[in-house]
Amino acid sequence: MITKMSKYSFILFNEDKETFLEGLQELGVVDITRSHKAIDEESLSIMEQIKEIKEDISCIQKGSDEHLRELQNRKQAMEKEIKALSVWGDFDSKAISDLKAKGLEFSFYSVASKKFDPQWEKDFALQKISDDGSQCYFVIVNAQDFPLKALPAPGRSEAEAQAELAEIEKEIAAYSKALSERSTEIPQLEEKIVDLQSSLDLYLASLKGEQAVEQKICCFEAFAPVENDAEVEKALESSCAYWWKEEARKEDNPPIKLKNNKFAKLFEGLTGMYGMPVYDEFDPTPILSIFFLLFFAMCMGDAGYGLILIFVGIALNKGWLKIGMFKGMGSIISILGVATLVVGFFLGTAFGISLPSQDWIPQGLKNCMLTGKVMGYDIQMVLALGIGIFHICLAMIIKTVCYLKRFGVKENISTIGWTLLIVGCVIIISLALLKWVPMNIAKILLIGIGAVSALGIFIFNKPGRNPLLNIGAGLWDTYNMATGILGDVLSYIRLYALGLAGGMLGGAFNDLGAMVLGSEPTWQWLPYVIILLFGHILNLLMSCLGAFVHPLRLTFVEYFKNSGYEGKGLKYNPLKK
Repeated sequence: MITKMSKYSFILFNEDKETFLEGLQELGVVDITRSHKAIDEESLSIMEQIKEIKEDISCIQKGSDEHLRELQNRKQAMEKEIKALSVWGDFDSKAISDLKAKGLEFSFYSVASKKFDPQWEKDFALQKISDDGSQCYFVIVNAQDFPLKALPAPGRSEAEAQAELAEIEKEIAAYSKALSERSTEIPQLEEKIVDLQSSLDLYLASLKGEQAVEQKICCFEAFAPVENDAEVEKALESSCAYWWKEEARKEDNPPIKLKNNKFAKLFEGLTGMYGMPVYDEFDPTPILSIFFLLFFAMCMGDAGYGLILIFVGIALNKGWLKIGMFKGMGSIISILGVATLVVGFFLGTAFGISLPSQDWIPQGLKNCMLTGKVMGYDIQMVLALGIGIFHICLAMIIKTVCYLKRFGVKENISTIGWTLLIVGCVIIISLALLKWVPMNIAKILLIGIGAVSALGIFIFNKPGRNPLLNIGAGLWDTYNMATGILGDVLSYIRLYALGLAGGMLGGAFNDLGAMVLGSEPTWQWLPYVIILLFGHILNLLMSCLGAFVHPLRLTFVEYFKNSGYEGKGLKYNPLKK
């Protein structure tokens, strides 16, 4: 549900503004609308400080920055140079330079070992330096008319390069140690970020005060939950501001704070992903939570995977498993796992194994599983479509009730007509198929519902307007409704298709493992286990992704569209430390 808000108006002297806002910040329940952009140099400066500290923390955590990467690149280049110099052995580059000054020229050569001609050692002043069996390296003094092309002379010896490499490694070690030692600074840096964000929040809130009377007086508007009225009023009584309170109205566009039980509260983040409700709208979270849970479980469709999700959720809550992106999500993962375990059992699949075909499953349990066909179609597909029809009908009922409350009967005659037609017909047809209502009675009821609905849809959809325009608008609505509803219902087949695909893929990995295992396994147990682990982990991850995205799509598109949900409200964001 949406928490009722009180609207507060404040008037105070400009010089008292900072003290007053700091008091509200300590209270932590009053929402003053803020700007989300850097308004001036001061706010921009605070944001830049926050950015720099975050980058510093990231640098410490990664243990690397631009300078360290440069050192590592130099180290790699030096290692390559040493490898190239090692074939020439250790020599004194200064001595070679002195000999060159005296007229002795040194030429460096390389040739395949099998192509080295021993006659060269007799005809030239040649000295072999190294031979690794495939390549021979040698030097000739004052080579003339030698048949091979000389290589560039090495600029220094291997020992000199090794000395420089040692210095680079020493510098890298010292720098890495310094970064490692700085890891103890992270808590203080994170605390500094919180302080800066608090300061920015306070500053942006102060900028929203409307200044009047030649810049001497400030005027503010703020909102706080009705349940906090007593503590807010107590704090304001001792403040330096003149203030008054009134009940918040839709026209004030108050911020939205959702209030749900522990179960539904876990799913408030999904509502926030689409958008918060406006003040006179309904909170979709309670219904969203139930159907998202059901849709997720049907898309997963495997009791074994549900068991894994339960253990993962417990491990996250206990701190045994630490994954940053899933921090604080252990409870919802466990609940999704329980739903998947239950639904997966009724769908008859666990780790890709078809439970109804297993002899060790008692017949009583098998009778509880949804197997077989209805009118030639898989019962699971029919179930998915049935749930989709119910979901859409529920959305239309909620839309009608909410719109009647918000806009009145006169503006919603067409909405009432469509809800009566679709929901009424679904109920009558369902009762007739179950043989709870005789077919002749059902026909009469359907004709009556159709006639009454037609009046609302085509004749009285907008009272006071030309009847011909009403009929034209009704025909257009009929076209949109017929094509839209059909597409919306068919979208729910994904609940069946995803569960079926996940079960078939899991079964395929089981079959592949069984083929490798054979009838008399020995060493084949190892690849069998590897195939099962890899296959089911991959299938689990893919199933989780699909089971999150597709129920979200059914909620955001099919359900929210048919329920008339807008989701344009502002999230409650009180000024606090």
